[in-house]
Amino acid sequence: MSEHSPDIPDPITPPADQSRLAHFPVTFFAIVMGLMGLALALHAGAPAALWLAQASSLVLLIGIAVFLVILAFYLAKALRYPAMVAEEWHHPVKLAFFPTVTVSLLLMATAVFPYNEMWATWIWLAGVAGQGVLTIAVVTGWISHRSFQVGHLTPAWFIPAVGNVIVPILGARIGYIEISWLFFSGGIIFWIVLLTLVMNRLIFHDPIVARLFPTMVILIAPPAVAFLAYVSMIGSVDGFARILLNAGYIFAALVAAQVPKLVRLPFALSWWALSFPLAALTIASLRFAQLEGSRGHQTIGLLILTLLSLVIAGLIWRTLLAVIRGEICRPE
Repeated sequence: MSEHSPDIPDPITPPADQSRLAHFPVTFFAIVMGLMGLALALHAGAPAALWLAQASSLVLLIGIAVFLVILAFYLAKALRYPAMVAEEWHHPVKLAFFPTVTVSLLLMATAVFPYNEMWATWIWLAGVAGQGVLTIAVVTGWISHRSFQVGHLTPAWFIPAVGNVIVPILGARIGYIEISWLFFSGGIIFWIVLLTLVMNRLIFHDPIVARLFPTMVILIAPPAVAFLAYVSMIGSVDGFARILLNAGYIFAALVAAQVPKLVRLPFALSWWALSFPLAALTIASLRFAQLEGSRGHQTIGLLILTLLSLVIAGLIWRTLLAVIRGEICRPE
């Protein structure tokens, strides 16, 4: 006799019909990162056009709503199918996407700050606590007894490092200076180590599989975010800040050379990896323009903002289409 009644579904293992909820991926939170990045980028561009501030507020509200919906679905999955969450946690690629939850909170806090400082601070504190725990947990998973293959390594592994360098962007403004430097230091160290590993993997080993190839764009994010964090803490632009920003431009140029390959790839949730890095480079360019009075950087920032808006509009349309067609939330 079966251990479970045929009328009562197994609370751990997904049923034979492969429930869509059971396959609801943690990578959905990358959508929130993209929306929050767009909200912040629009706000950064507001001095050039006042209507961008209104657009920023709207995108922020949409981003918060999307975050709550995705969080509700993922919590339901965790309660209904804990084994599937555990499977994602032990997956060599998906493991790196768990910090997208706390990164989303940190970005949300930064975007909320101009409207409500108290709520922004509480959201930021929750994001910092979660980011710290997840960073240690993810890195511990990487250096545990499990054996990873070179093919498992993608630029998505930068996500925990990026999360750490986001902390100071708001943290320095609300007075948490030492915590900001702590997370910035950890993020920079992990970025340098992972950048070495990722470049070795890209140069000397097989290409990244098509489904994960869009994560190449994540290469842009760490130096761009690190620039924003660094100038937030020191309050000005120096030589190191310039190195970080220009590193972002260099990686953007490398990624641009991959566009012909990118446009031929089928859609997957990994395509949302295009959104936040472009947002980070937009904000970094506009921030440099503000601090240094550079019209050239302002123009660059506004051009990337236009591209970012088009990319996210396309991603939203393609994601909704994929949901309707049942192309996502299914076994891989």
